[in-house]
Amino acid sequence: MCGATATAVTVLLAIPELVNKLGLSYRTSVELNNLIDKALPGRPSFQCENLTIGGEDLQFHYRDIVPCIRALFGNPEFAHELVFAPERHYTDAERTCRIYSEMHTGDWWWSVQTSLEARNAGATVIPLIISSDKTQLTHFRDKEAYPIYLGIGNIPKGTRRKPSRSAQMLIGYIPTTKLTSITSHAARRRALANLFHSCMAKVLEPIHAYGEIGLAMLSGDGTWRRCHPVFATFVGDYPEQVLVTCTYRGRCPKCLVPANQLGNYTHFPARNHVDAIDTYISAGEGICQFRAACRKAGLKSIFRPFWSALPLVDIFISITPDVLHQLLQGVVKRLTAWLTTILGAAEVDARCRSLPPNHHVSLFPNGIASLSQISGKQHKDICRFLLGLVLDVALPGGQLPSRLIRAARALLDFVYLAQYPSHTSKTLQRLEDCLARFHENKDIFIDLGVREHLNLPKIHSMLHYRSSITLFGTTDNYNTEQSERLHIDFTKDAYRATNRKDEYTQMTAWLERREKIRIHTAFIEWQQQRYPTSSSTLMTSTRPPQVGMRYLKMTQHPTVKAVTFDELAASYGAIDFQDALADFIALVNYPGASVATLRTRAADTLLPFRSVPVFHRIKYSSSETSEDSEIVDSAVIRPEQKDARGCTVPQRFDTVLVRGKHQDVMLGRNGNRIAQVRVVFQIPTKVVHDVFFHDAPTHLAYVEWFSPLSPTPDINHLMYKVSRLMDGGRRRAAVIPVGSIIGSVHLIPRFGPVTPNWNSFSVLEQCSIFYVNSFSDQDNYLRFG
Repeated sequence: MCGATATAVTVLLAIPELVNKLGLSYRTSVELNNLIDKALPGRPSFQCENLTIGGEDLQFHYRDIVPCIRALFGNPEFAHELVFAPERHYTDAERTCRIYSEMHTGDWWWSVQTSLEARNAGATVIPLIISSDKTQLTHFRDKEAYPIYLGIGNIPKGTRRKPSRSAQMLIGYIPTTKLTSITSHAARRRALANLFHSCMAKVLEPIHAYGEIGLAMLSGDGTWRRCHPVFATFVGDYPEQVLVTCTYRGRCPKCLVPANQLGNYTHFPARNHVDAIDTYISAGEGICQFRAACRKAGLKSIFRPFWSALPLVDIFISITPDVLHQLLQGVVKRLTAWLTTILGAAEVDARCRSLPPNHHVSLFPNGIASLSQISGKQHKDICRFLLGLVLDVALPGGQLPSRLIRAARALLDFVYLAQYPSHTSKTLQRLEDCLARFHENKDIFIDLGVREHLNLPKIHSMLHYRSSITLFGTTDNYNTEQSERLHIDFTKDAYRATNRKDEYTQMTAWLERREKIRIHTAFIEWQQQRYPTSSSTLMTSTRPPQVGMRYLKMTQHPTVKAVTFDELAASYGAIDFQDALADFIALVNYPGASVATLRTRAADTLLPFRSVPVFHRIKYSSSETSEDSEIVDSAVIRPEQKDARGCTVPQRFDTVLVRGKHQDVMLGRNGNRIAQVRVVFQIPTKVVHDVFFHDAPTHLAYVEWFSPLSPTPDINHLMYKVSRLMDGGRRRAAVIPVGSIIGSVHLIPRFGPVTPNWNSFSVLEQCSIFYVNSFSDQDNYLRFG
């Protein structure tokens, strides 16, 4: 059997009469590739330059960056989305509170625009977003690729983040080599660093002349503009940042903080771009003098940094925060390790196994202490419950856990706030307050013997988040998660399409052909009116952070067609189902009646049915239309059952947030409340009009109430406390419309000094006091954080 290879295509086309019947103009894969190469328009082709370093012959594959910029800026698919000028957005009419979101809402674009307009009015800035990062091509780590990616800030971040939109381009592969012929480790490192800067300089050289004077470019809407491509941001992890800025490991690539003060809450002077260039220019002719001068300035002895000739650039400002590696793979990774050391691996894992399930929270049934090679996504999942593991923890020596809890809460708050898709002046101040609160309590990790100091570059990097957001917009404009995702399309898939010999030549050819096919496909779809016209408008996320819209989605048919009242009580735990349903029927049929009247009417209600159709899931989508909808939340409500293999699937009854106006009026309280859903059902269609005088909700839910939220959150962990609401020794229950459920809520049990023998699927039944988890997802963080 053949795979999807060139040979397989040729074998397929060799089937008698296949080519004629399909009307194809090619008979082999070679003819097909030639047709694609010659007949279809595409993006700029790759060039290859031969290099010799350390006695090794290398090849540098790259594209001319100016045609690449033209390709992105002039793409008709982006015509209705492009931004041509900076803007300032505010939350109030008095313009006292700024909003930062897209790159054009930041101060950097304003600064460059003002500088260019002072020389010659009518400039259009094209902010260049450059990213690079090594990646493994094989599982055995014997081959690497070093791609360089290009994006432009004129295209909104939401579009740039979607690989399917092709809003970022691969513009080069830096040669990867170990340079084993150079025996000195220091000399080898210098040679590799110079190789990187030489390749980057070659790629960026064409924009030297155009940054200040500009050049004519055609945008996707057919308008010619005088455009100024300017290097705006570099996106990379810490090793890449150090390499780009020519600074040393263990130091900050943005400011002059001493290595032994990285853990201090102190802002140090920023590194000066002009001073750095002067150091390289005035270092002298001799190698020894050059190295000595660079070492004195805290810079590596790079012969010619690629940014030294770029106009309107400050390389130290252009280094942007990296949420993936600095926060998730850095701060959160270390915080998890510190807390595991303090609590003990067994205690941490026991608490992990006792967390109830939720749509947004990934469970770790074996705990997290023994995990290795944890990905950024897994660290993001751990963030959602990490604080809950240290509530009520007992510290050695009888120390109070308050400082530990406050420090952990502050770090997690910072991680969540740093990922906001839009910020205001107020949320940025809150970000800074969280950082200050962490530094006020950080010594607990030293006092407990977990660390000797906190002089870590990733801890220090948090000091620069606020300034970078005000300059370049929110962190999702320049997160390395995007370049990590691009590795799959532009590097790994391309490598798999080769025969592993002279792979880069084959990879670049494969990429060019794929781009041509995509452009041709887009043209056909545009002709068929499947793409929006240039008159369309784009709604960008220039609003303050707020809870997103959710739309209820229920399946057309029930999971179980008929469940008797007795089975509801036995399997679903709905022991007061009939009384609660009678109360709801009275409430719907007699709106505005007094509580006493409603109780009388409910007592007189007779149910003309003994079973109901039941649904086992409530879903919420991001859109009302099914075409572009995404499931953003759900609640699972099911009893214990058997799967297709006969294995037992434990019961699961999720907790939810209920809108106040639909709550049980018998309680006499207003405001949103938390409940556990036991049953989601419908009144049988045959009797629905006999039961209700008026139109009634289609889907109903039997829920068990929790107490109202505590008036104020806990002073240390800032979570709200709730408990089971009891009435005469029974859980208080009610029937409510499913439409009154806002979404799922995750509860963290109060463990106490010693973790009880709970598990994820029994803890909601066994524990009676919980804390509302504000870190389960962004919406609940905005509600309860």
